Amino acid sequence: MSRNSKTSLILTAAAVGVGFAAVFGLSGFIERNKITLNEDYYDSDLLLEGKRLKGFALGTEGLLADWYWMRSLQYIGDKLAKTELENINIEDLTSLRPRLLYPMLDNATDLDPKFLAVYTYGAMVLPAIDKQQAIALTEKAVVNNPESWRMLQYLGYIYWRMGEYEKAAEAYERGSRIPGAPKFMTMMVASMRTKGGSRETAREMYQQMLNEAQDQQTRNNAQFRLNEIDSLNERDVIDRILGERLAATGSCPQSLREIFPELRAAELPNERTFQVDPSGELVDPSGARYLLDRDACKALIDPERSTIPPG
Repeated sequence: MSRNSKTSLILTAAAVGVGFAAVFGLSGFIERNKITLNEDYYDSDLLLEGKRLKGFALGTEGLLADWYWMRSLQYIGDKLAKTELENINIEDLTSLRPRLLYPMLDNATDLDPKFLAVYTYGAMVLPAIDKQQAIALTEKAVVNNPESWRMLQYLGYIYWRMGEYEKAAEAYERGSRIPGAPKFMTMMVASMRTKGGSRETAREMYQQMLNEAQDQQTRNNAQFRLNEIDSLNERDVIDRILGERLAATGSCPQSLREIFPELRAAELPNERTFQVDPSGELVDPSGARYLLDRDACKALIDPERSTIPPG
């Protein structure tokens, strides 16, 4: 090999070595100084442009609306699955930062203004994220579906959750005037104006939603809420009996089994009765066993097994 060839080879090897060193050094620098992006940046805003296709989709607007609908369900599911929070407050989902849910639902209903399941889902979920977005989507439903008393039922529901009982009553009253509206709508007008914040009113509302639900998601949400309300009623009775036993004996019972005779004699709202599992343990409406906090002498929800919020 000639002197020039050897020199060229050495220079080439040196250049490669310097290049590798620079790459490793740069990689280390980037890793040490990497900017951590907020999780919101992983949401794709490209999903939000679908409604621009309305009128140009050659009759496939319905399919596109279905896609946005399914994507919105998966979106919240993914947020819940990925969160590192131990407890999720179903009344406030802002910690999940679900900023794209409303745009997805808005896209779906722009593409198919008659898509009632989308409006219903938004009315049930959006109040825990952004109440004004929930109102905007449901008002859109009312405009696009003037024959549907159910959309005014959900508008009343949103105002009820906000504690604005007069506005809720007005929404129910508007809905009651639509042909085919059930007597329930008129009943809710009176309930909103006399006992809007009561647990009884809440149960009537969710029972009606369960009875009239057009999709599984709404049925699931309504049943979840009913279970929560029924458990609160049950715990009121259990805690009252535990308190009476504590006052009479000076000590809290060792287990809930000890107060079964009193529980059997007690009355629950809506003619319900207490339930036990096959082993004879007292269970909540979701089927999970109640726990006994002997220090406080109160019944507790089992956070590991119950689907009912522990509060």
